Amino acid sequence: MLRAIFRWLFWLCLVGAVVGALAAFVIYRQIAPTLPDVETLRTVQLQTPLRIYSSDGKLIGEFGEKRRSPVDYDVIPPLFVKAFYAAEDSRFETHHGIDIKGLSRAAVQLIKTGHIQSGGSTITMQVARNFFLTRQQTFGRKFSEILLSLQMEQELSKHEIFQLYVNKIYLGNRAYGIESAAQVYYGKSINELSLAQMAMIAGLPKAPSAYNPIANPKRAMERRNWILRRMLDLGYIDDVSYENATAEANTAVYHGLQTELDAPYVSEMVRADLVDRYPDLYEGGYRVYTTIRSDFQAKADRSLSDALLAYSYRHGYRGPEDHWDDTSASEDNLKKLSKIPSYNNVRPALVTEVADKSIKALLSDGTVISIDWDGLKWARKHINVNSLGPVPKNAADILSVGDVVRVAAEDQPEPQAVRDVEDDATADTPATADSADSATDAVAADATSDEPAKPDLASLNWRLSQLPEVQGALASLRPEDGAILALSGGFNFYQSKFNRATQARRQPGSNIKPFIYSAALENGFAPGSIINDSPIVYDDPSLASGAWRPENSGGKFYGPTPMRKALFLSRNLVSIRLLRAIGIDTGISYLSKFGFDPNQLPHGLSLALGTASITPLELVTGYASIANGGYKVSPYLIDRVENEDGDVLIENNASRVCSSCVEKEESLTADGHPVAKQIMEPRANFLITDMLKDVIRQGTGHKASALKRTDLAGKTGTTNDQVDAWFSGYNSKIATSVWVGFDKPTTLGRHEFGAVAALPAWMEYMAYALKGVPEDEPKRPAGIVSVRINPQTGLRAPPGTDGMFELFQEELAPPALKMNADGEVQKTITPEDLF
Repeated sequence: MLRAIFRWLFWLCLVGAVVGALAAFVIYRQIAPTLPDVETLRTVQLQTPLRIYSSDGKLIGEFGEKRRSPVDYDVIPPLFVKAFYAAEDSRFETHHGIDIKGLSRAAVQLIKTGHIQSGGSTITMQVARNFFLTRQQTFGRKFSEILLSLQMEQELSKHEIFQLYVNKIYLGNRAYGIESAAQVYYGKSINELSLAQMAMIAGLPKAPSAYNPIANPKRAMERRNWILRRMLDLGYIDDVSYENATAEANTAVYHGLQTELDAPYVSEMVRADLVDRYPDLYEGGYRVYTTIRSDFQAKADRSLSDALLAYSYRHGYRGPEDHWDDTSASEDNLKKLSKIPSYNNVRPALVTEVADKSIKALLSDGTVISIDWDGLKWARKHINVNSLGPVPKNAADILSVGDVVRVAAEDQPEPQAVRDVEDDATADTPATADSADSATDAVAADATSDEPAKPDLASLNWRLSQLPEVQGALASLRPEDGAILALSGGFNFYQSKFNRATQARRQPGSNIKPFIYSAALENGFAPGSIINDSPIVYDDPSLASGAWRPENSGGKFYGPTPMRKALFLSRNLVSIRLLRAIGIDTGISYLSKFGFDPNQLPHGLSLALGTASITPLELVTGYASIANGGYKVSPYLIDRVENEDGDVLIENNASRVCSSCVEKEESLTADGHPVAKQIMEPRANFLITDMLKDVIRQGTGHKASALKRTDLAGKTGTTNDQVDAWFSGYNSKIATSVWVGFDKPTTLGRHEFGAVAALPAWMEYMAYALKGVPEDEPKRPAGIVSVRINPQTGLRAPPGTDGMFELFQEELAPPALKMNADGEVQKTITPEDLF
């Protein structure tokens, strides 16, 4: 009887095995043809975000839902590999893709419940599922997973499989892959992690939410310590390492995107430019290298911010942002303060004490700071842009206990990017705008530096502050080819994403005059030409008075005035007469050569006063063409775009200035760039720059002479009622424009001219950008002569009389004086002498 039972069981098992084998074979024949090609894993494109860099290789922006930074197997610390083995697959190095014990456990669950509750998956099987299959718990999917795993182990090495695994897995908080997880949870790279931190990350694949060290620290620590114990049991670590690692506290905190340079206006410009070109822009692993100099950008942002805050202080204190009854350093108050955003180091604070000439205030981190009278006395009450309240006599005239205010440290350090350059002991030569060509080669160089120790906030010199309502923009180009070296679109991108450098069309005021004067210089006028600065009246039915009566700033008229003087003193009536003399159509045609849109230029004499609609970037582009000797360049921001493999997809092909190429009628420069078109007559270009130098030497921009350079030229600009304030200036290396105004056009105040509101930002930025850069004076072209003239008449000055030397185009120089037989000047009889 017993023998019969065993015989029956034997045949039953044999039949079962045969049927199982046949079933497996049938399933295999059905599934195998549908399986993907494992070979594609060798060239798989992981979903990696768009990353944007400065010309010197600093990360300035990242776009994409998934934070991922793929790494090669060779750079993964060996203990990190072992931590994953302990957590996920201790037999990874010995099995052939499947773990029989794990599969047996899954099979038993399937028989008992009809569902697979725990997968028994090896690392290889997880790679198969993550790249090719769904996470649906079905027998068909599991069988496909097994077949793919076996196939992968035949065609890929263990290192290749593990590398795919750790770069693909989701580890919580938008982090995909171990490098991104290390950055998100610990703010460091994988090779900087401690053993405990490696184990913490290795515990995440099983359940990224349940074992999240930030959201569920208790469960995460239990999982981490279990993995560490497994590593000890498996012989991966010794007892000392285990004890030290398990004793380590949970140090995980969320680290947002850590850019090396904060330039969000620039990053958004790049994103907007590429989004329509690449459908997979946010996940294709593209790397964009811009023309931005990181230190120039940081200084541009600081300079504009300083100017806008200075304007805000000049126009009085608008009062506290809120008032709280509770002034304690309670957790609730600290939390409320932390929710109020800081912009450009202008922080929220709660006034906790008001003394006679000082206050104490609480910061969001619990620090209590003091502000003495020097940091308070500026705060006269703001009434309007032209009126302030009385001078405060004590702190109580300004604030009360419980006021929620803004404060700023007056001794803030320079931006990190600026310090990086200044502290670079290996830089034997000064950093100039020209170095942007080769700066992209420095991407592989060390772009990081240790952050300086954070200062004791309580020890800093604080002042009462406020967020400025006024806005501004700064744009800086390399005149040689139009590369954008720095661009700031407002006080702070996170406060207002509107990019005023590229999107705000404003009237340039007198900033347009250099182009009107240049047109005149090419149409029969010279710097010494005398133009009558006297009233003009034009019929204009569109005005209530029926007539247009333009005036100079201040309302005065000065009579016959040399062109040079009229420009550096910004005389409006002279500009109008020059435009009328050359013709409005000629003026518009001339301005359009610099890139100004004719549709945005008024077809009337008001064009001479800057009533066009122009963005700061368009304006500085025009000035760049003057700065480079008179050649048309266009602004560009993207130097090159690379894919994930480093292949160059886009490379800048900007026109470049090459005067020798123009002379030889060559169309390409030596390095293959198109030759920039010459748009100015060389003598006119030289003369307008020489005239604009006088704006700084003795004109409306004379404050810029504090930079102590002789190669600077520029022009102030102020529109009617001081609605817009400008300064644009340059030398041969850098051209920069600054605009200041309100987003909703309204007066800045009766004293807020371009030299007051905009010039300080230009000076602060250019002082840094040109630090150590040798002066570069343009060469005088042939056909220009220097003549001693009478500044009142524009004629040659007779010997022994007052006169001044002036430059003229040779054919426009005043005729030589005629001498009589006695050696005296022979006077020419004019009609005025007869009557």
